[in-house]
Formats: sequence, structure tokens, C-alpha cells
Amino acid sequence: LGPANRRNVWYVTSKPSSQELPMQPQDADPCPVASAYDRHITIFADNGRLYQVEYAFKAITAANIMSVGIRGKDCAVVLSQKKVPDKLIDPASVSHIFKISPGVGCVITGSIADARAFAQRAQGEAAEFRYKYGYEMPADALAKRLANISQVYTQRAYMRPYGVETTIISLDSEYGAQLFKCDPAGYYTGCKGTAAGPKQQEALNHLEKKLRNKDRAEGSWEEVVELAITTLGTVLSMDFKKGEIEIGIVGGPRADGKEGTDPGFRMLTEEEIDDRLQAIAEKD
Repeated sequence: LGPANRRNVWYVTSKPSSQELPMQPQDADPCPVASAYDRHITIFADNGRLYQVEYAFKAITAANIMSVGIRGKDCAVVLSQKKVPDKLIDPASVSHIFKISPGVGCVITGSIADARAFAQRAQGEAAEFRYKYGYEMPADALAKRLANISQVYTQRAYMRPYGVETTIISLDSEYGAQLFKCDPAGYYTGCKGTAAGPKQQEALNHLEKKLRNKDRAEGSWEEVVELAITTLGTVLSMDFKKGEIEIGIVGGPRADGKEGTDPGFRMLTEEEIDDRLQAIAEKD
């Protein structure tokens, strides 16, 4: 090309495009720092926070369901509110408490869809462990495995964290009653008592007073169940009916009605829950 043609080519290629135009004030992001990190699950903000993980904790609160877990001497209990959103829905199909294996159960608080998916994953992990090693997966091993899965979900951009907190109970032949809690960040810990939901801190404060200087709740399984019910009732300032709560227990009464306790996990029936509610009412 001659000098004139080169000048023409230069003129055409250097012509500003619409993408090179300066940003207008109305196009500016109203919160440039937070939203820039919001779009990436795996990116830390400059203040060290992972916003998407924090939003997973907010999803648990937004579900507006409270749960409590308490470890007793020879039993462990999980309790959850039971809210049926529509009169046409069968109440038996609405539950936040799941049986993972014959001796392990849990309450999963937060998004019910995520809870069911997470429970199914936990059941699969427990079944695979049983097939591979020949004995039931202990609660501590299950809690560690589920926490590891949740933690990986905070590293991968193509996944989102589960919007749930999981409280696991079992009756271990060596260590007795076990209670573990896992959160969306991948953190798990053993507990004497714990809670999850919108008024979690109030429930924890109440349990701290009741379990002060104690390694676990004292008394029979009936007393531990009543403590769980009164904790939730005190925090929410309400008296429950038998259809408004659900309770899972290890080391509780036998399902066949015979004397003794059942080391496996089972749900209390509405009649058994009503008996405990009446016992609380008589004490008051």
C-alpha cells in the first residue's frame, strides 16, 4: 500500500467503536465492590469474605424453620418445626428430618429442595461405606464426609453451596450418644446441643444455660425430648400442637411398644409427641 492508502487504513481501524465509548454515569454499578465478587463463588473479596457462602447462610434463615438438637446420656434428639404451606398438601410428605442409615438420622434446616438432595447424598455415602467396609458408617465419619463435600462446593465455580445446615445424631457403641453439626461452608463440629434457623442464637443461649457445666443433657429420653420442645417453645414464644413439630431420636422408645429403648434412629409418632406436650403442660 502507498502512503495515502496506509493513512486511509489507519483512519478506518482507529475509528472508535461503540465499545470504546466512555461509560455513562447511569451505566455505573451502584455497588461495584460487592457485586464484582458476587458473580464468582470461588473469589475472595478484598475483605476476606466469600459472599456466595454468606448468602447460603441467609437462605437457611429465609426458610423460617427452626430446629434443635440435644445430646443426652443414652439418647440424642433432633426436633424441627413442621409447616405445611397449603391445606391440600399431605402433612406426611413435609419433613426436614431424614433417616440416613438404621442407626443415624438428621435434621436438615434451610431450603427443603436442597435438604432432600443433601439427605439423598448422605444416604448414598452411608450405603457405599456399608458396602465397602461391612459395617454402618459412624456419625463422625458421615459428618466429616458431608462437610468435605460442602467445602468443595465453595471452590468450584460451576456449583453453588447447599442452602442447609445439617444436625446428625447417632448412638455409638463406643462413645455413646453423638451429635454433629455441618454448615454450608464445610465446617463441622461435635455438640452438646445446637440449633439452626432464624433465631439460632437465642436458642443457643437458652441451651447454654440449661447445659452449663454439663457434658450432655441429664435424665431419660423423655426429659431430653421435653428440653428440646421447651427450648424451641421459649425461643419462638409459642405453645406447640402435636402436628406442628417433628422429632427424631436415637436411644428412644421401641417402635413395637415393648419395654426398653431402641438404639436405632426413628421418628416419634404424633401420639408420642402429644404425650410429651401434655407432660410439659402439667409441669407448667
